[in-house]
Amino acid sequence: MAVVTLGIAGGTGSGKTTVARAIVAKIGADRVAYLDQDAYYHDLSHLTHEDRRQVNFDHPAAFDNALLCDHVRRLQRGEEIPKPIYSYKESVRLAESIPVRPADLIVIEGILALENEELRSLMDVRIFVDTDDDVRLMRRLRRDISERGRTLEHVLGQYEATVRPMHMAFVVPSRRHADVVIPRGGGNVVAINMVSDALTRRLSSPGSA
Repeated sequence: MAVVTLGIAGGTGSGKTTVARAIVAKIGADRVAYLDQDAYYHDLSHLTHEDRRQVNFDHPAAFDNALLCDHVRRLQRGEEIPKPIYSYKESVRLAESIPVRPADLIVIEGILALENEELRSLMDVRIFVDTDDDVRLMRRLRRDISERGRTLEHVLGQYEATVRPMHMAFVVPSRRHADVVIPRGGGNVVAINMVSDALTRRLSSPGSA
C-alpha cells in the first residue's frame, strides 16, 4: 500500500484544523501521521521576550520548513520522526519532542502549507480551507486570548500589522495550488465527507499515490 501525503492550508481561524481532524477521524487516527506546521516555528530562545513579540509569525520565514520537509521525507520512507513541541506563549521550541510513527496517510496542516514549493512538491493531495474574514478574526481573537495569553489590544494590533497583510500576500495566493477548495471550514460536512471518501479509496488502491 502506498503512502499518501495530504496538505491542508487556509488562513488563520479558517477551520483548517477542524477539517484536518475530521478527516483523521474518518480515516482512523492509527492510519495517520499528523504534522501541524505551527510546531515547526523557528526557535526564538535567543531573543528577549519583547523582541519575540515583534516577530512576524505569519511570514513564510517564521517556519523551519527545511526541518518539516525532512520529517515528511523520513515518514514517507517509513521512519519515525521527533516532531517539535513549540510554546506559543514563550515563542520557543521545547527540549522535548513528540514521536510520530510512519502511517498510510501523512497530513500536513498549516496556514502556509501550500506556500512553500519544496513542501508542496511532497504532497499528493492539496486542500485549501476558505472562510470569511470576519469569522476568521473572531476565531483568532478567542484562541489567542484564551490559549496563548495575548491581550485584545495585542491580537488586534498584530492582525492589522502582520496577519492580514501576510494573508493577502502569501496565504491567498497559495490557494491556486489546491486540488480542492473547501468553503465554510469545518462546518462543510459534505465536502469533508467527499474528501475523506476519496482518500479512503486512494489508500485502498495499491500503488496509487
